[in-house]
This record gives sequence, C-alpha cells and structure tokens, in this order.
Amino acid sequence: MATPRSVTLERLAYTLAAPVLAVTPNLYPDSPVNQVVQLAGAAGIGGWVLAAKSDEPGAGRKILRWTPLVAAAAIDVAAKNTVGWGPYGMDGLLAAGWAALGLLVLPYSRHTRRRHRPALAAPVPQPAPAEIPEPVAPAVPDDGADLLTCEVRMLWENAGMPGRTHVVKATRHPGQRHDMTILLRASETGRPITGLTEAAVAAPFAVPSSDVALSEVAIQPGRQGGPGWMEAHITPDANQRRRTKPTDQEKWTDRVASSKGGAPGSELVHTTRDNERGVAFYRAKMADPTDTPRIDLPKLCRALGLPEDDSRVFVLVEGAEFLISVFDTPPLSPKFPATRELLTPDAKGMYVCGFSITGQPVHNFVFQHDKNAAKHGLVLGVTRGGKTQFFAVTMVAESNAGQIVWLSSCFKDEKTTALGEYIDRQGITPLYMARQLRAAKALCQIRAEMPWAHDGKPHDYKPGDPRCPYKQLNVYADEFMTASQDPEYGEFIQADGDALTVMGLKYGIGFNPAGQSPFAHNGFSTEMKDNLRQNSRPVIFNMGSPGATRKAAEGTMENAYDVPTIPARYAPKEGSAIERAMAGEAEPENGVSTGGVAVVVLDNGRAVLMKALYVDFDDDLADLFPSEINRLTDYEISELTKLGLWFDWSEPEPRPGEFWPEPDEDDDGDGKPRRRGGGGKGGGRGSKSGRSAEPKVTSPRQALEAIKSLTDA
Repeated sequence: MATPRSVTLERLAYTLAAPVLAVTPNLYPDSPVNQVVQLAGAAGIGGWVLAAKSDEPGAGRKILRWTPLVAAAAIDVAAKNTVGWGPYGMDGLLAAGWAALGLLVLPYSRHTRRRHRPALAAPVPQPAPAEIPEPVAPAVPDDGADLLTCEVRMLWENAGMPGRTHVVKATRHPGQRHDMTILLRASETGRPITGLTEAAVAAPFAVPSSDVALSEVAIQPGRQGGPGWMEAHITPDANQRRRTKPTDQEKWTDRVASSKGGAPGSELVHTTRDNERGVAFYRAKMADPTDTPRIDLPKLCRALGLPEDDSRVFVLVEGAEFLISVFDTPPLSPKFPATRELLTPDAKGMYVCGFSITGQPVHNFVFQHDKNAAKHGLVLGVTRGGKTQFFAVTMVAESNAGQIVWLSSCFKDEKTTALGEYIDRQGITPLYMARQLRAAKALCQIRAEMPWAHDGKPHDYKPGDPRCPYKQLNVYADEFMTASQDPEYGEFIQADGDALTVMGLKYGIGFNPAGQSPFAHNGFSTEMKDNLRQNSRPVIFNMGSPGATRKAAEGTMENAYDVPTIPARYAPKEGSAIERAMAGEAEPENGVSTGGVAVVVLDNGRAVLMKALYVDFDDDLADLFPSEINRLTDYEISELTKLGLWFDWSEPEPRPGEFWPEPDEDDDGDGKPRRRGGGGKGGGRGSKSGRSAEPKVTSPRQALEAIKSLTDA
C-alpha cells in the first residue's frame, strides 16, 4: 500500500532536524537557529492554550499536533545549558528520541487534517438499509383555503386530528389577534363528532381550555350541519378583557346566570339608572320562559359588586322576569304623611294606604266592588310593628266612605283612645270585645230581615247602592290573639269572630282582627283565616324573622317563598366589620326602625313591600276624618236594644244572663249556680272549659262552696 507523499516529507524533516537540535546548541550557542527553534516552541505552547480553551471538538488532536515544536524547543534549551554533549551524550540521545517519536506521532497529526484523510483510513462501504415507507396522511383536496386555514390545519394535523375531525375553515375575529372560530367536521362521512373536548382543542393552540367554547352548527344553504359538524370558538384575547373589564352582560352571564350563581339560568335584559330617585334597576328574565326564578339575593349582589344591604336592595318577581332595585338610601325609611286626599276612596272603594319600594302607590279597598260585598281585614305583626297605625289609616278611609267603625282592644293604648273620638264606638278589655262581636253578630240577623224602601223586601248588601237602608259596619279587634285566649271570654270572642267572618259580608259587616300569630291555637281558626285571606288584602308587618313572615303569608300567595324580607332595622352597612374588629372599634348605630313597613298581598297573590301612610297622633286628626261620625240607624239600635245588646259595653262586670244562664232557684242548698248548656240573649254558647263554666268567685263564702263542690265534701 503506497505511503502518502506528505507523510514521507514529514519523516524526512524529522530525520534532518534531529542532528541540528543536537549540534547547534553545543557548537553554535548564539546561532539564530536556536532562536527560531525556541520561537517555534513558544508558538506550540500558544497552540496548546488555544486548543484547551476552545469548545470545538478535536482539542486533543490539536495539542498532539503542536507537541513536536514544543519538544524541539525543550531539547534545544537543555542542550544549550548542559556541559558539552551532556552526560553519556544526552543531547544526541534526546535529539534521536525526538526524531523517532515524530515518526510515530506523524500518522495521528496527519489524520486530523480534514478532507485529506489517507486512503487507508477510509471506511468500508456498507450495503444501504432497506427503506421503510412512512405512513402517508390521507390526501386532502386543495379547496383554495386561505393562509390562516392552512396554518390551523397544520397545527391540527400535528396534534393528531383531535376527535377524528378535519378543519374546514378558520375565521379570525375582527379586531383580534388570536381569537378565531374554526369549523370542524368528522373525518369519516356520516360519523358524529364524539370525544372532542375543550382541552383537546386548546392544546394545539397553546391556550387555556377555559378560552375554548364548542357549539353546534346550524344547517345553512350550501353547508351541512348536525352531529357531524361543530364550531370551536377560541377567544383568549376576548376572555382576557372579559376577566379584567367585563361588561354588565358578561358579569351577569359568568357570575349570576351560572349553575352556582345567584339566579341560575337567567339573562340580563338591561340596566337603567334613575338619578332623580337615586336607584339603579337590573331587569332580567329566565332563558327558559317556563322556569321560575330562583334568586339568592346576597350571592347575586356579591357577584355584581353591589351592596348586600337588605334595606337598599330589593327583588320583584313577576312570572319568568324579575327586577333588582338598588337604592342609594333606604327607600322606605322616610315617613309618608297621611292626607285626606289619599284616604278618600274612589267609586270602586280604592284608596292609597302606602307606597312601595319603587315609589308606586299601594291601594287597599273599603269594600269589594267586584264581589258586591263588604270586606274583611287581616293585619299581623309583632308589638310596635305598626298595626295600630295601619288601623288609623283604614279607619279614616272607611269613615270618609260613609261607613261605621267599631274598635275594641285588650289593653289601653294612646292611639286607640284617640281614634275613639272620631268613630262610633271604642273600648278596652276582652269583655268589651266580646260584647262588640255579639252585637255585630246579632246585627247580621237584623239586617237580613231589614226591608229596603223601594220594594219593602230585604236584600243583600250592595256597596254604593243609595237604596241600601244601612251603612257598612267595620268591626276592629286589636290584640285578637290575646283576647281569644282570655280564660273567661276568650271562647265567646273566638266563636263570634268565626261566625262574623262567615256571615258578615253579605250584610255589610266586615271583621278586622289584628294579632301576632295567625294560627288556630292563637284564636285564628282555619275557617276564619281562609275567609279573612280571600276577602281582604292581608297586611303583614314585621313578624320577628323572614321565616315567620313567610309562614304568616302562607296560603295568601302563589309562592310563599317570594315574600320580601323585612329587616329588623334600616342599618346601612358602613365600612368593613373585619377592619373594625381588628382595630377594636365599636359597631355603628342600629339605624332607623322599620315600623310601618309591611308586606301587602295583592289580589293576584303577589307580595309587595310597602311603607304605610303615617298618621301623626300628636296632631289633630279632625283634618283626616269627616266632620260627622257615621252611626247605626235608629231601627238597628232599637232592635239591638230589644235583644239587650245595646248599652255601655265598658261596664266592668257582665250583666245577669249576658253570657251564662241565670243560676237555678233549686240549687240543693249549696249555692252553686248552673252555667252550663247554652248562651244568653246574644246567642253566645256555654263554655267547654271548667274555668269559664264555673261561677265567678267574689266572696269567701262562694270560695268555700266552690271547694266543697269540687271535693264532694
């Protein structure tokens, strides 16, 4: 095998240079040859340093290539500094060894030269491996797609065609850099798209899955639709703005209408602001008109960034729509003074009894024009809730309509006493209430037989008919619950109250009880309660809690859970309770009382929150009431007198035989009267309780006789 010429020349150079390295330092120490050799060695050292610092491959071979020059310089310096040829001719031996080493190193240094490898180092040719054909993607016909669609298809194919779908078209959203909508179809004709998720669409485009929305494709002329087609909306830019600066519509959709929002399944219709009244309105409706709104008002307020103040935020539901009203100040905190104009009924018996949260007037009636009958009244609320104030409002309206008013209560009250000066009859104690109800009950029978002047025959009461010979009578019973539980007269009060609610309307007599609980064990029998609800507009003041208010309104509405909440006090939230707790500061004052605020159940079963008109008892009430007091006719008074029911009902003791039968003459000498088995002249019934059936003890002798009768002594 032939030796390359370059190798032969390098070997010759090593052979000729070896004697020069041995002779020149010893014979010619100052010769320039020594300086040249030493400079060449210094250059070799520099080559070593550069090769060591270089990051390129082949540093070892570069160092090996510079080694002969460095070794030659070292031998030259050693020979120059030794005495003579050195011990044992060391200078000659080093030069000969250098030449021999160069002959061996030469092939390595030569091998490092690129593109000049010797033929002996050429690799043995190997047979080419068999080619494995790569899977070819199904050919997609060129449909003239734009650049964006082509780029999206490339990303989609690199992702493995998620959901086995093909990108038909990609459309950029106007004014957006990254937002787009891509139209997808199933790769196999006739197969529905299944298994495609938001995450699978988001991955090829490197966006969060929350920025992807999938939707169905409607069938359009020239394009198919159905389960084999789908649209993917990729909106990272729009969602970024939506998260930072959402519109009212976007807030509602994302935070309120979601499954965990304050009004699931709803849509915001519009928002308006009334600067004059200081209120903002949020009108919304259910996306499905057959759904009923399920509103969590505190959660809704938090979602929209609204105050959660129950005295400034109200909801009004009407079918599938509802209205959220957010006031700057509590709308029901001011007083609405009662006036003669507001409390004068119209031809249909309607008058203004208060104002709602939206500033609308709330009407009540003094008779039922559509039923051609009188009206009852149901007023409920805890102590100091505003019941007596509302009594004054209704009494003024009834008096202005030419009607008669009777009022009884269990306990003496400044307001009821003041009202007594402007109405027909007023009194205190359960005994007075029992007498009042007995007289009203007897008056039903009297009016049933009372002839009308135009034909001489009796007729049912007709409101507003000038031919009617009597006026409508409104019987008020304040603290009815307490009176009906009176041990002596409670049973008479409850029985006559039940009868009056059933038979009074057709004879122009309405019953208006007020209490703190509308249930049977508190005097309101089911029969009484049903008649009161169906023939009145129930007015429910604060019952102590929202749950108690809803329970009191049960049966008067289509949905008792739509009853508005009446707070204990109007106390707008100020600052942060957490920060006040950390700073040790006192909580703000309680605010303003909610007295006079009530829930009124209208004819359609819808509850409205209102503030009743305010009657100032410190002023003269003559400006509200008519100049003359309306009273019974002489005929009615004479008939009641014949029955022994028309007298001063304020007498402290019952008259003989008024409620119980007279004691038998033959009492076996024990002095025990017989009070069982029937009522007196007024149609009262005997008591079923032992306490009310036994004689009233007024002396020690009677007490002793009562003890003997109980012990059979």
